[in-house]
Amino acid sequence: MAQKKGGKSAASDDPEELARTPLQAVLLADTFNLKFRPITLERPKVLLPLVNTPMIDYTLAWLESVGVEEVFLFCCAHAEQVKEYIGNSHWGQSHAGFSITTIESNFSMSAGDALRFIEGKNVIRGDFILITGDTISNMSLTEALQAHKDRRKKDPDTVMTMFVKRSKPMPLTHQTRLGNDEIMMAIDPETKQLLYYEDRFDCSKRAVTLDKSLLADNASLYLRTDLEDCCIDICSPEVLTIFLDNFDYQHLRRHFVKGLLHDDIMGKKIYTHEIDSSYTARVDNYRSYDTISKDIIQRWSFPLVPDVLYAGNRAQMRLQREGIYKAPDVTLSPSVRIGAFTAIGSGTIIGENSSVSNSVIGELCTIGRNVSIDGCYIWDSVTIEDGCRLSHSIVCDGVHLHTGATLEPGVILSFKVEVGQNITVPAYSKVSLLPQPSKQDSDEELEYADTNSGIIDSPSIASISPANIEHDHVSSFDTEQSVLLEGGLSGVGYIWTSCETGNEEEWRYSVAPIPVEKLKEFYAKMFDEDESSSDGEQTGITHSGELISESKSTDFDDSDGEYKGDVSKFEKEVEETFERALGGVAEENVQLEINSLRMSFNVTHAECAGAVFQSVIKSAIIASNSSKSNLLKATIDAIERSKGLLSYFITNVDEEIEVILKFEEMCMEITREFAPIFSSVLHQLYDKEVITEDAILKWESEKADADESDKVFVKQSEAFLKVFSHLNFSTGVSVLQRLYGAMTSLKLL
Repeated sequence: MAQKKGGKSAASDDPEELARTPLQAVLLADTFNLKFRPITLERPKVLLPLVNTPMIDYTLAWLESVGVEEVFLFCCAHAEQVKEYIGNSHWGQSHAGFSITTIESNFSMSAGDALRFIEGKNVIRGDFILITGDTISNMSLTEALQAHKDRRKKDPDTVMTMFVKRSKPMPLTHQTRLGNDEIMMAIDPETKQLLYYEDRFDCSKRAVTLDKSLLADNASLYLRTDLEDCCIDICSPEVLTIFLDNFDYQHLRRHFVKGLLHDDIMGKKIYTHEIDSSYTARVDNYRSYDTISKDIIQRWSFPLVPDVLYAGNRAQMRLQREGIYKAPDVTLSPSVRIGAFTAIGSGTIIGENSSVSNSVIGELCTIGRNVSIDGCYIWDSVTIEDGCRLSHSIVCDGVHLHTGATLEPGVILSFKVEVGQNITVPAYSKVSLLPQPSKQDSDEELEYADTNSGIIDSPSIASISPANIEHDHVSSFDTEQSVLLEGGLSGVGYIWTSCETGNEEEWRYSVAPIPVEKLKEFYAKMFDEDESSSDGEQTGITHSGELISESKSTDFDDSDGEYKGDVSKFEKEVEETFERALGGVAEENVQLEINSLRMSFNVTHAECAGAVFQSVIKSAIIASNSSKSNLLKATIDAIERSKGLLSYFITNVDEEIEVILKFEEMCMEITREFAPIFSSVLHQLYDKEVITEDAILKWESEKADADESDKVFVKQSEAFLKVFSHLNFSTGVSVLQRLYGAMTSLKLL
């Protein structure tokens, strides 16, 4: 389509008027995709609860925190629900920190249509924030906003600044990326201008085709596959004009961004701003829903956490030990077991001998006796009768699970579905009261149901037989929604069929943990391809992704020609992986993830052992609630809990010594609260067989000629070390005999 070279903008170029222009934001309350069906057939995605708070509350809270004064809320699917919620909430009141104006369009089918509709309203008067209502962030906007304005003054062709963040180095280590398309970006290392963008990059091809003019026009550029698009942009008003002039622009990235980058006539420029320490994520699919929920509970998104974020519509929860959040009026039987990183909403009742771990329970839920809930998201007003078993599933408002029902991992039960007595719902099943539409847009641009598309002949949940009846669980395709079977009510709801690949690919997008065999497949494939592919020197691409000439130096170690990773960044990645492991990830998966991190950052085995140990010790601080009196006990518990993981990564004396040195470093720098109990923790590491006497004695020997300031912890451990110095290390004498003899000679017995 022919493009117009310009267009009038509603904004003024006068500096004084620009200074008076309030900071505005366009918030898209419709995500224009189908990834949360069947749930979004009945409720808009932005109103779905994320740790018992609607997603849009997180977005609005962030906009308020960064100083936005006017928000234009675009509604399409379920617009009345969105407007009603805003009107009844804190955000719709006069004392809110900004004004919200809703803009409704029932005919917009894409983000491009939405922005063209907003341009027609002529409400944007200056640079504005463009964001979707399923985005969570706690980052500051000050630096990026000022940089954007400065670039605009120097170059009027600057139209957008995109926020990006560094993701995990491999899809194996970041579960949310397995649910998203891989992204390839080319960025100018000096100006941070975006030069190339591919949102459906196929990493398996191990190659990328670039226009030769891109290389000819730029002295150097970074090719990045380790960045995630935060889906937050600072836009000039001209962005709306460009959409208006180009009706074929529908998708924000696939059409608009790529269109501008390939346009030589208009010359418009897009820049990137990479965030580092802040948290930003978008709930793009069920897997990212699970990951972000865990991040919120573990307080990575602070202050957007359950005990702080409070808009007045729901009872505020209180934080307790081990990351447990509870509303004040929760009723728990004395025998109930609540595991770490769990949230329980107001008015919920849980019966005798039930257990809940790594889960979020909504308000006004009734949970019976002997119920097991692990890794689930139970929304409001759900009834779960005695003896039910739920694992890594989403259960929407008003669902009723009858006695003995079982939900296998990955199940989605939409609103008011019923599951009968002793029924087992198979893994990755989606069940809804609404039949599945027969037509679903291939480009995923429509969130709500197309009433003219017809429906698929879906099996009813009533066709699943109770566990005590032996025949296939989906043997009939009933047209009625509920059927009475021998053994009790089987259920109410339609089972939706999966995509063309069936359940084979459902694990990618599910709240269920990634199967170990799938992780191993990724792990093996990636390193098989690494070994068979070129080492990067022939293409002129460094490990960082920078295209450079052969004469330019790199970050390789001159001693052996090997690329050395950033150990501090590696330690941070390991710590985040370990934190998520505390939320219920299988130890075997954690081992695979940390191993892949070690290979990606190219750190030594000893450095990896030190990083794992540091993560374990840091977890004790959280468990102790920063109480010095509880710190030693919490540390002992943390070592015992992670003994298997530590043993896996600490396999020889060198790695054991690295652990002791790492602990010394922690006590002197980042976690000084451990300094008084260094010798006690060292003793526990020995007792738990994490480190051996050989490592302890070699550590002492290495410190013999050190400065006095480096012997602080050796001196603190003198009593413990004297035991080893009197041990008889001759063969045939047991450790207990040696220890007894040494302690006798020291008159300790």
